[in-house]
Amino acid sequence: MRLMGSPKAEVYIGLVHSPVYNKRGDEITTTLTNMDLHDIARVGRTYDVKKYYVINPLKSQQRLLGRMKKYWSSEYGAEYNSTRREAFDILEAVSSLQEAIDDIRDSSEDKPQLAATSARDYSDTVSFRQFREHISEAVGPFLIIYGTGWGLTREILEACDYLLEPLRGRGDYNHLSVRCAAAVILDRLLAEEWWK
Repeated sequence: MRLMGSPKAEVYIGLVHSPVYNKRGDEITTTLTNMDLHDIARVGRTYDVKKYYVINPLKSQQRLLGRMKKYWSSEYGAEYNSTRREAFDILEAVSSLQEAIDDIRDSSEDKPQLAATSARDYSDTVSFRQFREHISEAVGPFLIIYGTGWGLTREILEACDYLLEPLRGRGDYNHLSVRCAAAVILDRLLAEEWWK
């Protein structure tokens, strides 16, 4: 059941581990973080995200995610924490952003519109209010992508249809973990309109 006032479009999320920047500006591949898998999957499930893609080309990392998913889907894991199993149901490992796009196109028969998140300021960003209104009126799927390390590469940002404005708090500190940023952004875009 969709909450009154919440966006209706199918929304997918992706956590990009490669290519991303390190602090020196080199393109790298980062490793999985247990808390990012668990917490972002739980946030995604809470906000009715169709699928949470973990984008990492390393087979060792994909196998690790597979083992974790298998554990939480097992009889013991499901009995120990059934809500964790439910959150992990939306989790999927893919090797590239293009693989995630292709998977969405195969399941929804439409190419997703891509929205990138960043902690940096750019001149062509879209506000959360504008993007929320857009996905409230749209029919096709959306893929919201988050970067690890020191952020998404310029190439990925340029391939996106939308670049969301950075999250801003009350002060000038701007260093949220990606799992915290994912929670805040999904709430701004997909939550019930509690302010009305």
